[in-house]
Amino acid sequence: MTTTLAPHARTDTVPAPEEPRLTRLSLGRTVAELVLGSVLAVVLSLLLQVAASHIGTDPGTYVPLALVDLAGAVILLAVFALLGWGWARRWPSWVKLAGAWAALAALATLLLAIPLQATRFFLGGSAVDNTFRLQYMERMASNGMAGSLPDMNYHGIAPYYPGGWFWLGGRFANLLGWDGWAAYKPYAILWIALGSVVAFVLWSLVVSRRLALLASIATVFAGFLSASVDEPYAWPTVAWLPPVAVLAWLVFRRRGRVPAWPLVLIGVYLGFAGITYTLHLVLGVLAVVVLAIVAGVLAVRRGAAAGATAKRLFPRLVVMGAVTLVLSLVTWGPFILAGGLGKPNAAAHFLPESSATFPTPFEPTSVFGFLCLAGLVWMVLRVRRSPVAFSLLTVAALVYVWFGLSTLALVAHTTLLAFRFIVTIDTVFAVAGVFAAVDLLRSVPKLFRDRQAVLVTGFVLAFAAAVSLAQSSVKSTSSLVQTAESDYYANGYNAKGQHDPSQDGAWTGELISTIDQLSGRPRTENVVLSSYDRLLSFAPYWGFQQTTPQYANPLAEYAKRNAEIKYWAASADSAELLQRLASSPYDPPNVFVLRADNGKYAAYVASDSFPQASPVAVEKVDFDPALFDSPRFARRDVGPFVVVAQR
Repeated sequence: MTTTLAPHARTDTVPAPEEPRLTRLSLGRTVAELVLGSVLAVVLSLLLQVAASHIGTDPGTYVPLALVDLAGAVILLAVFALLGWGWARRWPSWVKLAGAWAALAALATLLLAIPLQATRFFLGGSAVDNTFRLQYMERMASNGMAGSLPDMNYHGIAPYYPGGWFWLGGRFANLLGWDGWAAYKPYAILWIALGSVVAFVLWSLVVSRRLALLASIATVFAGFLSASVDEPYAWPTVAWLPPVAVLAWLVFRRRGRVPAWPLVLIGVYLGFAGITYTLHLVLGVLAVVVLAIVAGVLAVRRGAAAGATAKRLFPRLVVMGAVTLVLSLVTWGPFILAGGLGKPNAAAHFLPESSATFPTPFEPTSVFGFLCLAGLVWMVLRVRRSPVAFSLLTVAALVYVWFGLSTLALVAHTTLLAFRFIVTIDTVFAVAGVFAAVDLLRSVPKLFRDRQAVLVTGFVLAFAAAVSLAQSSVKSTSSLVQTAESDYYANGYNAKGQHDPSQDGAWTGELISTIDQLSGRPRTENVVLSSYDRLLSFAPYWGFQQTTPQYANPLAEYAKRNAEIKYWAASADSAELLQRLASSPYDPPNVFVLRADNGKYAAYVASDSFPQASPVAVEKVDFDPALFDSPRFARRDVGPFVVVAQR
């Protein structure tokens, strides 16, 4: 199997006396570039974020849009100059690498930092899924350097959602001396920058530097255009999967001895997915196993003995699997030991429209659509000769199979959350489109006399397309930016300086100070039953109940906790309520944040209503105010809420 894109790949027709190198970089060079590139990306991203925060433009103008479009065009011009002229010069390799790292980190950072310059929130503010992300970040920031990983919401329960990314985020917040919610934005942006630079290093293992840089830029645009960078802990494993899949394919196709470090590297990638985003772990493992099986089948078809082939491939899988398992157990071990795998789980009970239809990013209705269409054509045409095309097409096929299986899973009253892989499909097709464009640019000039003019034309068209993609990337996240500018901070104000008492968020600061005063406890020692779902995003109180069953820990027994809340509300008097709280099988709340509603105090319990498009049904549970008429309770009205704390 040969390719012009990865000349180190070998054919299987005639065994070569000596196989070429498996990777383009040595172990030492790979480690050095991963470390140095990551450090540069983090430092540069933070510096650019600080600079962007000093722009000082209030929300509601197009000034940030103009600035980010100009910044994107300048960075892309520098990138194309580096590709077309800089790499041809006899500059030291570290200068070229530093330029590539800086360009990727700056592009990824400024596409976010400039539009968000007026707000302390990341994309999406504190709304929807960010409510839980900020809660997890706040939890980890309050956890110090404790060895155990806590659940985002429930006290004393092994975590269900992998917390590796958020644990590091907590350390970042501690380093800055900020609350978790406030540190989330700069931490998220630096990870987008870091992920882009690491993707470039991984691509450099299997293709030339120029192709690696182009593939990494396409990866950044795919993440923005699918608006998937709003999940910053998930995007890196999406960005890194394509080059890791190519590396795995080359590993399995190699007949001779394979160094241990590429196997460990693949295992580290899968393990990192295990401690950050479970779905990507599963897809990554499937991709690696499928590639190993296909490599074995092809080897046997070409005359290799089945037993010898299995003996050659299986140890490689074992090494990858061992590394993956060790890393994944860091976050999954406590949950498994606590018996969580056998508990009812509503996490996959969600079927949005994007999960009900197959993704087709290759519709030629935009520049990105044409790029993806070119990628589809290139993968099909080159699949037999290019390890890159074969690996990318395999990943794409697995995602479409996942969509099909997710639909079939509806029979079992669940899904496989297929919509989470839309960004994977976008990335695969966009990267393949880059390889298609390069192949085309190599072939077309041969048909003309003035080859230089054709090359220049192709270069200009590529640059124009890149600028168009950069501008579309900014527009694709504009609604999330607007939400970030409108949502309320912990002090009860938003980025626009608004403080509207009719909005729940306007009372956040007063609620927090009231809880602290009435409870008399450190925040991490309070268990709160709250009718305001975003409260725990801004203070590290433990929650008695998660807002939605989809985000609840299976170990928490969500339905039974709902029944417990109703049981408390049915108490005859305060003495019975106190007795029922004291005898609860769960850590009971010592603070209630309820909503004053027609002479009652209202709490809200949610239940799973899958497969409805909005799979959460909310029921109001009324507490009689007389239930808190006891010296054991302290009570205070805060706007539309009432805060009740056990003394």
